[in-house]
Amino acid sequence: MPTPTVRRLLSATAIAACIATPTFAHAEDDPQSQSSRSNATQGVASVGDIVVTARRRDERAQDVPIALTVVNEELLDRTGAYNVGQITQLAPSVQLLSSNPRNTAITIRGLGASYGLANDGLEQGVGIYVDQVYYGRPATATLDFVDLDRIEILRGPQGTLFGKNTTAGALNITTRTPSFTPEGQAELSFGDYGFLQAKATFSGPIIDDKLAARFSVVSTRRDGLLDNVTVGRKQNSQDAISLRGQLLFQPNDQLRVRLFADYADLTPDCCTQVYVTVGQTLKPAAQQFPALAAGRGYTPASTNPYARIADVDSAIQADQIHRGVSAIIDYDFGWATLTSVSAWRAWDWGPKNDRDYTALDITRQSANPSWQDQWSQELRLSSNGSNRIDWTVGLYAFHQAVETHGVTEYGKDAVYWLIGPNLPNVPDALLDGYKVFNDSRIETDSYAVFGQLTWNITDRLHLTPGLRYTKEDKSGWYQATTAGGLVTTDPALITRRLGIARPQAYDASLSDDDLSGQVSLAYDVTDDVLTYASVARGYKSGGINMAGIPNLPNGQPSLTNAVVKPEVVTTYELGLKTQLFDRRVTANLAAYRTDVKDYQANVVDSGPGALRGYLANADQVVIQGVELDAFARPNRNLDLYANAAWTDAKYDSFTNGPCPLELIGASTVACDLSGKKLPGVSPWAASVGAEVHGKGGFLGQSGELYGGVDASYRSSYNSDASVSRYTQIDSYTILNLRAGFRAENGWEAFVWVKNALDENYLQFVSVQSGNSGLVIGNPGDPRTVGITLRARY
Repeated sequence: MPTPTVRRLLSATAIAACIATPTFAHAEDDPQSQSSRSNATQGVASVGDIVVTARRRDERAQDVPIALTVVNEELLDRTGAYNVGQITQLAPSVQLLSSNPRNTAITIRGLGASYGLANDGLEQGVGIYVDQVYYGRPATATLDFVDLDRIEILRGPQGTLFGKNTTAGALNITTRTPSFTPEGQAELSFGDYGFLQAKATFSGPIIDDKLAARFSVVSTRRDGLLDNVTVGRKQNSQDAISLRGQLLFQPNDQLRVRLFADYADLTPDCCTQVYVTVGQTLKPAAQQFPALAAGRGYTPASTNPYARIADVDSAIQADQIHRGVSAIIDYDFGWATLTSVSAWRAWDWGPKNDRDYTALDITRQSANPSWQDQWSQELRLSSNGSNRIDWTVGLYAFHQAVETHGVTEYGKDAVYWLIGPNLPNVPDALLDGYKVFNDSRIETDSYAVFGQLTWNITDRLHLTPGLRYTKEDKSGWYQATTAGGLVTTDPALITRRLGIARPQAYDASLSDDDLSGQVSLAYDVTDDVLTYASVARGYKSGGINMAGIPNLPNGQPSLTNAVVKPEVVTTYELGLKTQLFDRRVTANLAAYRTDVKDYQANVVDSGPGALRGYLANADQVVIQGVELDAFARPNRNLDLYANAAWTDAKYDSFTNGPCPLELIGASTVACDLSGKKLPGVSPWAASVGAEVHGKGGFLGQSGELYGGVDASYRSSYNSDASVSRYTQIDSYTILNLRAGFRAENGWEAFVWVKNALDENYLQFVSVQSGNSGLVIGNPGDPRTVGITLRARY
């Protein structure tokens, strides 16, 4: 991890590069770059001749019988989107919910991960792939983008050709390739709340026509948006630097070798939450928030979440280090190309949390530092050219290890808040300083063989079947130990304390195998109209509970609850892809239904032993919807896009779910959530945008003046797995504006306003541990303004 001095030097280097870089014309020898830039103004829809690799070969997006959205480099540059969270404003089928990087859930069409399941023993259902490498931890979604060419958002199961558990979809991210002509780009953005972002990219030859290199850096800083009145400083800041290097070696026409290395260091003062509301439970009045708070003389610093005032009294942090190396080797035999993708990655997670989210001393800390590393190897052989039958076959291997050493410490208010107020025989000292240490390690080995072909039955009719056989083994151990608190031999007091947290140790393993795949039938009605129908079966492997399980009546862990069954997803889809009016209008429509069996979720144990929540399976989830991606260019001076999604998602059968806050009483019970809406899913979501541009001059330079608007809407959705009425997030609309000038010689300047209407909205809400009724959450960013300066050569 770099020292603060090194970090400052790296940041200063990036900023200096942005300011000092001269401006020249674009390089023209990078086919990948040309493909992206030739369609750059075509924005977010799957339009024009944009080339994608959604089926692990270069194809026009409009020719691929898959529901997909392409966000290219130009749209990222235009809108200033620099992470996945901001991409969700452009792609309504994608949703991200995050209380901190480890507790991040990214979903497509409502699937991917159950909210609140930060469990090392589970896989994610949305695969994130960067330059063909699967990133194993969901915290990847919090990284800043570095020198991207495009993001392909594939909706629905993609398990045939993509390496790992893509039951909900995939983000297929491609960075720009090194160029054999010197080129570069530098950018400096600054705005209110201390926002400062610097980007720089350099590329060029080392050996003419043989070896080229590319290096990119991005550094982002922003002050915290929450004012902590207890510790006297701003919190929930941004502080990150990411670096990426790449070498391209092509000694002849047959062999192409790309080597990648990346490093990201994030050290924000993050992540706390603020008061949102108080819900009424079924507990006695003395055990609900108003009475509990009054009994300790506590008043929230603010009851308006949009005042952005926090009052936690313990340190917070969300430190991360991401790093990795990879190699892609392509060899062209003429009739087919052999591709090898080798990779190693690691993630270090160093958090600090005040988990009661108040100035009270209830839970002083609850942190789960983790260390993850992974390696993967993929071999693919794909036919070249256009044939009666085009095909891809391959092998895939993946290994991952995640080790966690966490601690939870309770304070002097814990007995009062968590056990009950005014209990004469239960002193506050019982839990004051009581610590629970949780240690765990899980290893995963996954192997697969896969194949997919496209039979071009006629020039217009195409049948594409694909199969993937996966074998996966997992083994893990978990141990919780306790220390501290009141020294006592009183059995009643010991029982009370163990009711809060108890020692436990177990190990478990599982071995799964599965045959998944898909089949699609596509028909080209005309050269610009494609219809398709598909059926896809996705598979998310079983998991191991790495956060504790119920005990049997004899006090031993119930090992049958240690293993979580696999999640199986079947999606039926009809699609229509069209281009009209000499390809000035593109409109793509998809309708689907998804059935999920054994949905991985938090449940409440109904077997022997004490009732408690843990990780297991809900019987059935059903999701159906319709999606529209559209783009239009009525004339050379106007670009328009619109994306919309209607989603109907529900727990079809979930009889032993967690109870919503309003039904929580003095003891733990299970609730039937069958028929309830699936959390984290807006029934309606849309994004629309426009840019008008025309020739003009500025500061004596000729070029293009432009103005743009982007708006996104999400209808109301629930943020908690129990679907409580108190965790409902209201609908909201975000409007972003920009205006600027692009000079013909390569420089650009524009001003931007994000959340121009200063909309008050919540990104995330959750229920305070202990179920006092307090609901906390993260408010979305307020209106921000800034300016971006950009130069290319």
